[in-house]
Amino acid sequence: MPVKWVLHWQPNAGTTVNTQILNEISQCVESVNGVKDGRWKATLTLYKPVTREQSQAAEFPRDFWGMSLAEQPTKYYFIIRTQRIILEADSSIQAIMEKLQSYKSRVALYFEGFQYQLGDFNLRVGKVVSSHSESMRGIIMEVEYLPLSSMEKSTEIIGDFVGLWQEAVSKRSLPGQFMHNEPNFTDFGLADQYTSQHTAVQYASVMAQLLATQPVRN
Repeated sequence: MPVKWVLHWQPNAGTTVNTQILNEISQCVESVNGVKDGRWKATLTLYKPVTREQSQAAEFPRDFWGMSLAEQPTKYYFIIRTQRIILEADSSIQAIMEKLQSYKSRVALYFEGFQYQLGDFNLRVGKVVSSHSESMRGIIMEVEYLPLSSMEKSTEIIGDFVGLWQEAVSKRSLPGQFMHNEPNFTDFGLADQYTSQHTAVQYASVMAQLLATQPVRN
């Protein structure tokens, strides 16, 4: 499948994300001839173990992420970042987990926005909203390069595109910029050929950074 980069909006110190910034970014995509191609969404859930005895605590991962992607509606992805593990399961696993009550959802993050076509690229720009609040928690952008599935071969091309994109956004003098911090995929046992597991690992990495700066209150 085509290679994707997942970027997040890093606000300048003392500023926050808001709808106006998201609208400006969307207008920027359209100003460089991006053609709107429908909506997109994804969900990332942070799970915590339900331990009935303290002695059980060590037997369970402290927490992990679960992700559903619109591109793979029959699959569900588990990311245990502390142990560098990524697993692909059938989407029915969510119902099984609900019945077992071994883990509970601490917070769900919803990604919602629009998809645009721009030559050989697909761009997806959207907001991040948590299950605890309707206020915007962040802005996410996916950059997908359609001709290649090799991360190594596509790095320079996507990097150049993102550089040009950053220049276009900077002309609008918005209080922040998009950041790309690629995880070390080999730590998760992932190869050079891109898969949806790579996407899930990127989202978990980005959101772990976001929650570290914006903790979720129980």
